[in-house]
Amino acid sequence: QIAVVTGGGRGIGRSIAQGLSNEGATLVLVSRTQSQLEAAASAIRESGGDVSHISADVTDKAAVSEIADRLRADFGRVDILVNNAGGGIEPKTVAESDPDLWIQDVNVNLISAYLVTHALLPLMKDNGGKIINVGSGMGHSSGGGSSAYHVGKAGMWMFTRCLADEVWEDGITVNELIPGPVATDLTAGRMEV
Repeated sequence: QIAVVTGGGRGIGRSIAQGLSNEGATLVLVSRTQSQLEAAASAIRESGGDVSHISADVTDKAAVSEIADRLRADFGRVDILVNNAGGGIEPKTVAESDPDLWIQDVNVNLISAYLVTHALLPLMKDNGGKIINVGSGMGHSSGGGSSAYHVGKAGMWMFTRCLADEVWEDGITVNELIPGPVATDLTAGRMEV
């Protein structure tokens, strides 16, 4: 099976990719940071996995279109899509927030999943498949501060539900994965290990 993991260069995405590889999937890792992609791909190859990677910003529509073109040329299909790209960018309250950072936060946590899914659905519709959107408990509750992250992940939750209603007849299942608090580079300094 061909599995695409966004945000696959580190943290949760890298662990998901390794797990999929361990089950025999051919992996395509997508992330902005080339060095992280190379390290993740190297680790998967060392464990016997088949992996390639694409350095791209999944909040950029043109870059996502290029990802879809490459996947179409290289594989002709996608069986598993994990929309994992995300992170907390603007932790401040609404009143204190920087509007550009707030919008960037929502883009990486929600709009990226829409863009990637929209571009890759044509590669899934003929054979069915699975879409896993990595959400957060913060998308199911409110709280002071980090409103952009709450909003982005709340949107991801509803996007997951709407998409599931639209594609089930094509044999595509769509689910939200909420991993809970995880010690990664992105949460360093915010949680004790």
